[in-house]
Amino acid sequence: MGLLVQLTAVIFILLLVSTHNPAAGIGHDPLLVLDGYEDGGIRLKCFSERLFSEVQVLWTDGRGDNITGTPLTTGTTTANTSSSIILKPGSGNSVSCKIIDKLLKTSTESSVVIADVFFPATSPWLAAFVVILLLSIFLVIAAIYKLRQNSKTTTREKNAQKEIEKEIDQLNNKLAEERDHFQMGKIFFFSTLHLVPHAIRCFFVENQDILSKIEKVQNELDFRRAHRNAVDITLDENYKHPSLIIKGKNRVKSSTQEEILPKAVVVATEGFSEKKHYWEVEVGDKSEWELGVVCEEIRNALRSNTINIFLKGNLLSLRFSQGEYSLTGGKGVRNCKPCSVVGVFLDQEDYKLSFFDVEEKCLLKSLVFEFSGNLYPFFSPGSDGKWLGVRPLYTESTLPSL
Repeated sequence: MGLLVQLTAVIFILLLVSTHNPAAGIGHDPLLVLDGYEDGGIRLKCFSERLFSEVQVLWTDGRGDNITGTPLTTGTTTANTSSSIILKPGSGNSVSCKIIDKLLKTSTESSVVIADVFFPATSPWLAAFVVILLLSIFLVIAAIYKLRQNSKTTTREKNAQKEIEKEIDQLNNKLAEERDHFQMGKIFFFSTLHLVPHAIRCFFVENQDILSKIEKVQNELDFRRAHRNAVDITLDENYKHPSLIIKGKNRVKSSTQEEILPKAVVVATEGFSEKKHYWEVEVGDKSEWELGVVCEEIRNALRSNTINIFLKGNLLSLRFSQGEYSLTGGKGVRNCKPCSVVGVFLDQEDYKLSFFDVEEKCLLKSLVFEFSGNLYPFFSPGSDGKWLGVRPLYTESTLPSL
């Protein structure tokens, strides 16, 4: 309101200074009125005591160019003359309203000059504030979303850990029951030796079944204990053989079906020098693959592309080829059928690397090592052209079909 009063005062002062009558005529000079802000500019109105039928209204800018005005009263020739325009920033600050007598060929004119400061304008600070505000809202929403996702992940991981602990307790109880049953069988055997050979035959038949159950429960118990140390593994593009293709940081395959020497491998981003860690790998129906851990020396050699051979003492692995398993050094693994998901358990406390058949929840084989330092998971997909994938843990979904 104060700005409007100031603007009105300025305009009336300017009117007193700029109103002039270049030619004598009948009637008063036209009256210019500031009507207010409209459509990004200032609306000006021009009034005269003369009738529409007697005079013509002409608007001009500071350069003398004509401006089209809008009559305020239409449909009658007996009304007083009135017209309006909207003066916008950049169109010139000076404007004149001229009343021309059609009969006497005379005119009266009033002019006004409006400073730029009175025009409505969007402050650059306001635009910057809006941008910052929108950006802040976006960041807050993103942060809330991230926190909720992290909370869901943490809850899911805790629930998975609780479920594993529950299964371990159940397996411990089951193992204790089977062992008690076995002990009772031995007691029965020694108390019925006088019934030989019938007692001996019954003892071995019954207890062979009990021993198989104990072994199965023990294997599943070992698997569950390993699984509760689960970690997520990602493949590192910077530490891979040039012939390998990585997709989504968790899938790898060879770009050629020719045998590559030395073996084409990719090493994980994560390295472990202490505690226990477990991860799973989907090998599907691949005809060949190799999994395990390597030392930091081999990992760095991959990055510099200077590796020629793998040092046997710094690599631990399980290899599958031509339907058979073999450990580091070529030692075979007996009585193990092909599996589609392999669990790898690195125990830096007992210096042991174990491999599990995840679907059967049983141990394939373990390796004992003596060297220390950071050990990195490595993956060799072979040359059959099929994907090998690191399975993300703590999620119900598995990788796409291999």
